[in-house]
Amino acid sequence: MKGIKRKVNMSNEQFKSDVILIGGGIMSATLGTLLKELAPDWKITVFEKLDKAGEESSNEWNNAGTGHAALCELNYTSEKPDGSIDIKKAINVNEQFQVSMQFWSYLVNNNLIQNPQDFIMPIPHMSMVQGAANVEYLKKRFETMTQNPLFQGMEFSDNPEKLNEWIPLIMQDRKSSEPIAATKIDSGTDVNFGALTRMLLEHLEKKDVEVKYNHSVEKIKRGKDGSWELSVHDKEGCKMEYHSAKFVFLGAGGGSLELLQKTGIPEGKHIGGFPISGLFLVCKNQEIVEQHHAKVYGKAAVGAPPMSVPHLDTRFIDNKKSLLFGPFAGFSPKFLKTGSNWDLITSVKPHNLTTLLAAGVKEMSLTKYLIQQLMLSKEQRIEELRQFIPTAKSEDWDIVVAGQRVQVIKDTEAGGKGTLQFGTEVVSASDGSVAALLGASPGASTAVHVMLEVIRKCFPQELNQWEPKIKEMIPSYGLSLMDNPELLKEVHETTAEALQLNQN
Repeated sequence: MKGIKRKVNMSNEQFKSDVILIGGGIMSATLGTLLKELAPDWKITVFEKLDKAGEESSNEWNNAGTGHAALCELNYTSEKPDGSIDIKKAINVNEQFQVSMQFWSYLVNNNLIQNPQDFIMPIPHMSMVQGAANVEYLKKRFETMTQNPLFQGMEFSDNPEKLNEWIPLIMQDRKSSEPIAATKIDSGTDVNFGALTRMLLEHLEKKDVEVKYNHSVEKIKRGKDGSWELSVHDKEGCKMEYHSAKFVFLGAGGGSLELLQKTGIPEGKHIGGFPISGLFLVCKNQEIVEQHHAKVYGKAAVGAPPMSVPHLDTRFIDNKKSLLFGPFAGFSPKFLKTGSNWDLITSVKPHNLTTLLAAGVKEMSLTKYLIQQLMLSKEQRIEELRQFIPTAKSEDWDIVVAGQRVQVIKDTEAGGKGTLQFGTEVVSASDGSVAALLGASPGASTAVHVMLEVIRKCFPQELNQWEPKIKEMIPSYGLSLMDNPELLKEVHETTAEALQLNQN
């Protein structure tokens, strides 16, 4: 009954595991699956505070699902002062996504997960720009990227007839006299990370991994023997359980920062978080949905954070084709979509206060951008959509609230005190006994690479023994695909076949 607090029953029994994973999202699911292949005898326990897997940042409605391979995201390819295009970040992201694809292929080929079409689909990835300067930039970007074997197959066009073939919905009734251009590459994907997360955790449960839903980790402390002791609230049974493990992974999305602070490790100090939520327009007119078949990324507005790059996205959710446009930035003090309005306030500690204050001073343009975004009406959002679809009508689109992202704020040598980080970051204890994943995009797409980084940092003694198995799962492990064209070709062929990406 609402308003009445139920008594929490305490138990003296302590449950021991080799590994505890906190959070039932794509990161914990990926790390658990890797470790179960590398150390099948280890006891692994997963705690998720909600009643299902993949309900926060990994959920298909909370995650862009682009399968970030840096094929279309212009924020990964900056223009240098001399006019040349820097594609280093695009190369890194692409190589990391290829690692994920290889691991998923291994899982499918070994019958550990089935029906890849339920979580990954082929879809062209496109970049589109307007205005003479932007067209010139896109052409230079295309010329630079296509010299690299990772981006073979990319096409460029500023011919309206060709663009009408590629993106008829975007070109229809376009009256602007501004030049327009696009690049297109057919090897892109749409990934349903919610479905993939559920598949991985179901697989782990079949391998005797205990996945405990409705379990919230309240306390984490170091035991006398060096292991980690957790107090876990079983919300269904209304009781407190006590668990311990030699290694704990904090993969709770926006909730990871609070858990990291609870561990008290020095590496977790002087780190803060800034929450940013997102809104998308979702098309409810299926006739319009069927007229578009691509993920089309544009350029971010001046002052906008990198994850706010506008894109018109074909998605496949529950085996149905959908069309989304966004994201529009929002603000909530919650660190999780299902979190508390006190999350931001309670994350402020004496050790990170000056870091957060410094970020507040440095990020005035971001603050201004967020305020402007919050004040937008639906019609103003539709007006932004008309930059992509000139004929867009308000009645054909609904607004949905996407997931909550917490951007890392930390002190860095390059950026100084209170630098806002855009990306994914692993923070681990010096002895490797605990690791936390913080940050956001390209997150889920590079989950396998990031979790291998966790394994490298936290299990150095086992790494030599595990390396042959890792190479079996990920043939390019330890190698650069860019520098090994034959291996790159083989990886493309085997992943496309395993994941059924040759079918349209």
